[in-house]
This record gives sequence, C-alpha cells and structure tokens, in this order.
Amino acid sequence: MIAYPRLLLLALLPVSGLFAQAGQDLPRYFTEAEKIQLLSGKFTPAIPEGRGDPPALPVRAMGEWEELQAILVTWQTNSNNIRNILTEIIRAAREECRVVVCCSNTATVTGAQNYLLGKSVDISSNVDFLVVPNNSIWIRDYGPNCVYANNVDSLYFVDWRYNRVTRPLDDTLATTVAKFLQIPLYSTNMAPSDLVHTGGNFMSDGWHNAFSSRLILDENAPGNPYGVSVKSEAQIDAIMAGYMGIQRYAKMTPLPYDGIHHIDMHMKLLDEETLLVGEYPVGIADGPQIEANIQYVLSNFQSVFGTSYKIIRIPMPPENSLYPNNGGDYRTYSNAVFVNKMVLVPFYEQKFDTTARRIWEEALPGYTIVGIDCNAIIPSLGAIHCITKEVGVPDPLRIVHQELPCMDNTAYSNYPIWATLQHRSGIASAKIYYTTNPDGPWQSVDLPVYPLDDTIWTHKGFIPQQPPGSTVYYYLEGTAENGKTVRRPLPAPEGYWSFCSFVSVSAFEEQIVELNNIYPNPATAITVVPVNISAVESGSLRLFNAIGQRVHTLHEGPFPAGTTNYFMDAARFPAGTYWVELRAGNQTRVQKLLIR
Repeated sequence: MIAYPRLLLLALLPVSGLFAQAGQDLPRYFTEAEKIQLLSGKFTPAIPEGRGDPPALPVRAMGEWEELQAILVTWQTNSNNIRNILTEIIRAAREECRVVVCCSNTATVTGAQNYLLGKSVDISSNVDFLVVPNNSIWIRDYGPNCVYANNVDSLYFVDWRYNRVTRPLDDTLATTVAKFLQIPLYSTNMAPSDLVHTGGNFMSDGWHNAFSSRLILDENAPGNPYGVSVKSEAQIDAIMAGYMGIQRYAKMTPLPYDGIHHIDMHMKLLDEETLLVGEYPVGIADGPQIEANIQYVLSNFQSVFGTSYKIIRIPMPPENSLYPNNGGDYRTYSNAVFVNKMVLVPFYEQKFDTTARRIWEEALPGYTIVGIDCNAIIPSLGAIHCITKEVGVPDPLRIVHQELPCMDNTAYSNYPIWATLQHRSGIASAKIYYTTNPDGPWQSVDLPVYPLDDTIWTHKGFIPQQPPGSTVYYYLEGTAENGKTVRRPLPAPEGYWSFCSFVSVSAFEEQIVELNNIYPNPATAITVVPVNISAVESGSLRLFNAIGQRVHTLHEGPFPAGTTNYFMDAARFPAGTYWVELRAGNQTRVQKLLIR
C-alpha cells in the first residue's frame, strides 16, 4: 500500500484584480493579453505580506550551491510535456532534499499525485503537496529568497514585488510557503523600499556580491507600470544591502534577443569566483553583448577573494541550426539548479548535450549531473532554474575556500590551505583530506583555527609537499559543536578541489614552449591544438581572427608539463583565416589556421 505524503491546506489569501487566466499555461514573459491589461492599468497589484522593514541583524544572501533543506516547484500546467519536466525534477531532487509541490487547490494536488505515481515517482517520502494560490510555474521569479542573519545564525525569507503584476496570486505564494516552513518573512512591500525584482535576474556569491541585468533599474524607474515608488540606482543598492546583504552589485546591459532580460538565461555562479557563461558563435545572437558584459565585470569587479572571476564557457546550442536572432529557441545550459550533491541541467539534443555534460562535470567534479529534456518549455523563455526555488537549511555549516593554483615546490615546503568555517554553535574541529589519487586512499591533517582581523579567513592548515608533477586532490571537512558535519565540496570525496605541484625552471635552464602542428588544418569541425611545454607554466592559448580580434580562448591558466591536446569546434566560426596564439611565461608562439 502506498503511503501518501501529507497534504497541507492553508488558508487561501484574498487577492483582488485577478486577471482571468484559468486553464492557461502562462509563459515567463507577458502574454499579449497581459500587455494590454498592463497598459490599461486595470489591475490591482498584490502586496506581499511579511515584515516591511529590513532585518535588524546583518544578513547575507545564500549562494545556490549551499546546503538545501528543500526545493520548491509549482504544479500549474495543462501540458503533459511540461508535467514531464516537473516530474523529472521531482524524481531527481527528492533523492537529495524535500520537494514542496505548490498546487492551487486540492484537485490539482490529486492530479499531481496521480501523474507522478503514473510515472513511477516515489512520493511516499521527501515530497510534500502544499495548497497555495498561484498563476504560473515560474516560481524562481516570484518565490522567496533565502538570507542568513549573521552569516549562519538564522534563516529568513525575503520577498520582492513580482514584475508580473497581472499574476497577483504568484506574488502571494511566499507568504504561504513561509508559514508552512516556519521561516520569518521580510518583504519589500512599502515605499520607499517597494522594490520590483525577479529571482531569475539575481545571483549571489553567498558573500555580499551579486549580479543582475539593468532590468532592475528599468523596472523601478520613473513611469514604471508596477505601482512602486521611483528609485535611483543608489536607492536600489541600499534596499538590496538592507534586505539581502549585498555590498557589491554588478548590473549588466540587457541582451537584445533575451526578451525577459534575466541573467539566468546565459550565466550561472558555480562558486564564489567561477562564472559559467553561455557562448554563441562569433557575432551571433546575444554573443557580442554577453562578451561585452563579461569584460565589464572582469574590468570592474573582483571576487570576494580579491581576484578576477574565473570564466567557463558553455555553448548556447542552436535549434535546427537556428539561433534566437533568426527564429531559434533561446536554448541554454546555464539555466540549471544545484540540489545539494546534484545539478539539474536542461538538455535538448544529444549531439550538443554531450559537450554540455562534459563541461559541467569538469567544472564540478563529483556532482551528479542530471540532464532533463527542456524542449517543451524553452519556447516560453525558461528552463529548470526558472521553475525551481531553493530553500537553505536552517543551521548551515558554512565552509568557504579558494582553490589553490599550481604550487611551486621550490617556494613551498607545505601547501597552505586557508578557509572560513562557521556554524551558529561554533566549530569543534576541521580537517583537510588530500591524496594524489582521487580513488584514494585519502589522508587527513588538522585545519586549525587561525583568527586574523585583517583577513576573511578563520582557519589555516597545510597539505604536506608532494612530488613535483603530482596532481593533489583535496577537500575540507568541518564539525560543529552541536555535532553536525559537512564537507566542501558537498559530494566529497567524489567531489574535490585540485592543484598541480611543480619545480620552477632554473634561470640556467631553457624552458621549451612549442605549439605543435594544428590538425586538421584547414579545419571544419573538431580541431586539435597540441601544446608542448617542458615544465608547468602559466599562460594562455587563444584564437584570433584575420583582423586581430580575439574570438575564442582555448585555455587560460597553468599549462601542465609535457604535451597536451586542446580542442575547439571550428564549425562555430565563420570561414576564413585565423591565428592561434600560445603564450607561456615570457614566450609566444603563433600558428595560422584556416577554417572552411
């Protein structure tokens, strides 16, 4: 006999001015009917409940990779194709945390349960069905946002005004969810802090840095149709500082072909210093503006560690060879969601998905990458991130660390590991686990408290020196005074950080830097660029077009010793003459490449 999860019935919230949308599957953008209603002004915006003043204690917005207690989804659809996407999200996510399925009424609950059972999803545990008013599935944009007081002390929700004012039930969902999960709710509901904002246009590094498009400025500007007070950028920054703890706020130019201007359609923070960025072929669709935005960020903002952000590129795949500039769907692999040790990633076609999976797996070793077919939902300008919302754990054990670069054995007898560990009960112990073989065995050393007022770090330890040429794999583990233990990366030991060890080339030795023959050349598809370097050296491997513009970076950072093959897909670039440039140390090598 199947044990059904409990059905939670909360009082329905009265909302006036509801636009007639029953039976519709609303896209993420305004429908034509909604645009008419918006211009007419014939709507009554919902006023989010919750405390209107910002939290009294300093807060920080949670990073999406932090530990979760739950994922929220909304079951509001008449499409079996979209139900299938929600089904696969629930099937996967319930293995890592609770899934709260928000349903508009008891009939929707019954329908959702029957559908999931028909698809062999176990709903007997880790799945709750919550009756809560709603208009659409796009819970990322209108759902509650997680912040922590004093870094790790208390979990709060913050609810902004939703910009889809013709969908007022959506804007009240956070109130019901907050009551169900018993999490205090703060909302930007009263002037001068009546802020319009959306979750898909916000990303936090978990440490007071955040990113959005400049849509947030436009939607709170003079003449906005949302009934909120006019705010300058400085006033918006002050609101985000008070409610979300944001101190450095990067705002980028909206993209021409992304009709909703939400950054989750083309980028994602993977950790405190790494940005996964969607990439189009040179000159195609939003490619030029994305690149301009990233260069703006790199030139004007630094990670919390005081370093430039690391950029990982991932293709924006075409639909039937078409991109958004000529009618193709806005396919994206960045619209993904962390669920503890798992990442749910939108997939489209195997020939593109294989590359995307490889990039995700290389960027996040040890995480389970679950691909979910999103062809049915992407025409509505959204995918997995857009229809999910994370809820952090109430008692996070926070571990922050900057991955080591390659380490020179002539400069370090041991490799220093700096970290910050925090828990509201205090940290009882911390350890570093390390190995030169990710299959083990793993060894451990203590990570002692190392309080210094002039750094962000609370702990410092050392990995013993390893033979030159080794790759050292490592992770951190913390145990709180209340007994809670957490590792970072969360999937450790399957997940880890790594660095290489080397010995500097003597001034009397000649460093060999060679760019071997590229093949095939001329190129039409996958192309191999072999690099031979006699000892580990930092540098770059880049592609330039005939007029000297950099169009692609194959590699940036340390090159390992020996011969290494780097790969590029020539089909992504227009036919013509190109130049591949290798820089390593103080040496440069260049080779001509023809693309047909």
